[in-house]
Amino acid sequence: MKQKAKKDIRALTREQLREFFIQQGDKAFRGNQVYEWLWNKSVHSFEDMTNISLETRQMLEDNFVINHIRVDQMQRSSDGTIKNAVRLHDDLVVESVLIPTPTRTTACVSSQVGCSLDCKFCATARLKRMRNLNPDEIYDQVVAIDNESRLYYDRPLSNIVFMGMGEPLMNYKNVLKAIDMITSKDGLGMSPKRITVSTSGVPKMIRKLADDEVKFKLAVSLHSAIDEVRTGIMPFNENFPLADLREALEYWYSKTKSRITYEYVVWKGINDRPEDVKALIKFCRFAPSKVNLIEYNPIGDEHFKQADFTAIEMYQRELERNGITVTVRRSRGKDIDAACGQLANKNG
Repeated sequence: MKQKAKKDIRALTREQLREFFIQQGDKAFRGNQVYEWLWNKSVHSFEDMTNISLETRQMLEDNFVINHIRVDQMQRSSDGTIKNAVRLHDDLVVESVLIPTPTRTTACVSSQVGCSLDCKFCATARLKRMRNLNPDEIYDQVVAIDNESRLYYDRPLSNIVFMGMGEPLMNYKNVLKAIDMITSKDGLGMSPKRITVSTSGVPKMIRKLADDEVKFKLAVSLHSAIDEVRTGIMPFNENFPLADLREALEYWYSKTKSRITYEYVVWKGINDRPEDVKALIKFCRFAPSKVNLIEYNPIGDEHFKQADFTAIEMYQRELERNGITVTVRRSRGKDIDAACGQLANKNG
């Protein structure tokens, strides 16, 4: 007779755990204890739940499993960046990154194994989307990086960006559940204002974020404000054109009053002309925004080459002249393929 598969205990809510213990003839508060061990203390084994009897721990072992992640390989860059190859319970691998600065530590986490979209400049997009990550798998990446931050930099994690593998808004429900736990006092208790979700631009889901009144920040991987150019580098733009994206972002701002960040890479011969800058300025004007000009990290495609610095200077000068906040972001962790767009499971 085939043995019944054990349920992942972290798929249960606190109320469901309490109900489970009542059904077992135990006290409901036992569910609270287990819930705290699972989330606030992030234990990987029922054996570690030391304020629960051995008999109860065995009962949990018989009924449930904790599908925790495992950091298979940790690489440290010469600039202090750390990349984790994270093995999941079904043996698939994703990557997450710790990015340190003198004043803070940022976790860059993944939301999918592979990616749902097809951005030509991104190594992750070359991997087919195998599955969405569960809320606990996203949460565990953050816990692992928080532990590394404390160990190597003697301070807790300060910020989280969903800029790793995958399109977060194509795993909407699980990403929001993970953020709920990360910001909950029962979880890590982080402020949502320290979390940024980066999307390539899925208008319907951006509107849903606004309707759900989320408190975290939104970043959009834009790279061109001209449809023809954007479709050439991000083919899905044909289905989600800039007019639709702009409408959705206007709606986001009207509901949240939260400034929008645009992530923008400038490539030689693709989007380094004065008309590209003018289009970006026009696109930015409808709502308060900030532009992060990002250094391109090669992935072995000759079509995409880092623009000359004069083009970056042109963008910076013209954006500032038009009252738009702009920063030039230098990439971190390039020597270990941990920089923006380079995550591709080379060690998986």
